[in-house]
Amino acid sequence: MANKLAVEGLTAGYGAVTVLRNVSLEVREGELVALLGTNGNGKTTLLNAIVGLLKPQGGSVRLEWNGTTIPLTGIATEAAVELGIALVPEGRRLFPHLTVKENLVLGGACRRASPRLRTNLDFVFATFPLLKERSRQRAGTLSGGQQQLLAIARALMAEPRLMLIDEPSIGLAPVVVDQILTTIATLRAERGLTVLMAEQSIVDAIAMADRCYVLTHGRISGAYGHAEAEASADAISSTLLGGANEAVPLQPE
Repeated sequence: MANKLAVEGLTAGYGAVTVLRNVSLEVREGELVALLGTNGNGKTTLLNAIVGLLKPQGGSVRLEWNGTTIPLTGIATEAAVELGIALVPEGRRLFPHLTVKENLVLGGACRRASPRLRTNLDFVFATFPLLKERSRQRAGTLSGGQQQLLAIARALMAEPRLMLIDEPSIGLAPVVVDQILTTIATLRAERGLTVLMAEQSIVDAIAMADRCYVLTHGRISGAYGHAEAEASADAISSTLLGGANEAVPLQPE
């Protein structure tokens, strides 16, 4: 049995508002899968449901790993982290008044990773020398790109086997976006990370992803392999931009 994250028939939302409808996808071990969609189509809702921040209304989420099937539907977020699932949230969500190092230490405080806190901190500082230079600086005083690197590094401190990354390019200059996405691709290649990345920067995401899913109005409207996605990039963009003009619920994504 191949190691993978499997989402089947997932329906989720906020109160009476349903955001996701019958969403199914899978992310196999070692893959970088892009979840493409404009704001308001459910990307964040899907990631939150996978990691336990939102209880689904229907469907299932499971982790199939090393011959064991682990149900994740409605799991507590702390339990998801201990299973090796880390979320890099949209907007970074750092502790702005704590230092860079203090944010990293908190990221590595779970039972899964805490015995190797020092080793993991050394790895993160070697991978991101800038963070080592700024280790005593308050996180809130970093630039947007530096904060995004810190958010990624904080997730790495938990020793994830599956990383969920929500809109890593949002609010950043194009040159910084290139640096962030290159960092993600390098970590995936060197660490063997499995990555599900929600992104609205379509061309950049397609270029680095093994496979892509297109999410429009809470449904999967297309699934593509790498070559197919590159050949269909214009059509995917048209679908997403066209969908963005239609009404969507005024709820969190």
